[in-house]
Amino acid sequence: MKLDKATQITLIIVVGIIILAIIAPNLSNPNQNTISVSGQATIEVMPDLVSVYFSVDTKGTTSNEASDKNSEIVNALIDSLILKGFARDDIKTVSFSVYPDYDYRTGQTTGYRATHSLKVELSANESEKIGDIIDSGVDAGAGVSYINFELSSESQNTYKAEAMKLAAQDATAKAEGVAEGLGKKLGSLVSVTIGDYGYVPWLAYDAGGVSSAEVKEAAASIVPSDQQISASVTAVFKIR
Repeated sequence: MKLDKATQITLIIVVGIIILAIIAPNLSNPNQNTISVSGQATIEVMPDLVSVYFSVDTKGTTSNEASDKNSEIVNALIDSLILKGFARDDIKTVSFSVYPDYDYRTGQTTGYRATHSLKVELSANESEKIGDIIDSGVDAGAGVSYINFELSSESQNTYKAEAMKLAAQDATAKAEGVAEGLGKKLGSLVSVTIGDYGYVPWLAYDAGGVSSAEVKEAAASIVPSDQQISASVTAVFKIR
C-alpha cells in the first residue's frame, strides 16, 4: 500500500525520534567509558652552569648622560673579564632601561637613571673562578646581585623530555591499574594534557646588602648539588 506524503513524513520523524532516544545517553555523557588519570615524575639533576648576576645603576641630568655612565662601567667590566680569560659570549645582558628619576615627595624629575642587569656564565665545575668574576665587577663599579646554579638550554630540553616521559609512564600505569580494578581493559588514548614542568634556577647566594669581600668568601664555599625537577601530565583513556 502506498503511503501518502504526510504519512511518510510522520514515519520519518518517528524513526528519527527513536534513533535519538537510543544514542542520546551516549551523547550526553561521551566520557562514560573513559578514565582520566594524572601522572607525575620527579628527577634529580646536576646543574651544568653557574651564573653571577651584576647590576649597574647610574644617574645623569640627561638620559644620554645616565646611559653613557652606565656603558663605561659595563665596558670596564667586560674588558676586565676578557683580560682574565673569559669569552665575550660568557657575558650576557639580562635587561637594560633608561627612565626619568623622580622625587616622589615633590613630584619633580631630578634627572635620569640607567639600569643594566647582566650575568656572567661559566661551567658549574669552574666555580673556583667566581672570585675573579666578582673582582672584575666590583673594580668596574658594578654591584653583585646574586649567584645562581642553572641548566643550559640543551640540558633543560633533555631533562624536560625525560621528566615528561616518566610522567606519561606513571599515568599509563595508573590507568592500567584502575581498569584492572574495575574488571575492564585499558583501551586507546583519548587525550593528554601536559602540566607543569618544574624548573626554576637555584639560588646559590643572594648578595644583597653585603660587601664584595663577604660575597667572595661565601662564593668560595659554593658547591653544586643535585636538584629536583618535576613534570606532570593528565591522560584520558578508553576502557572496555
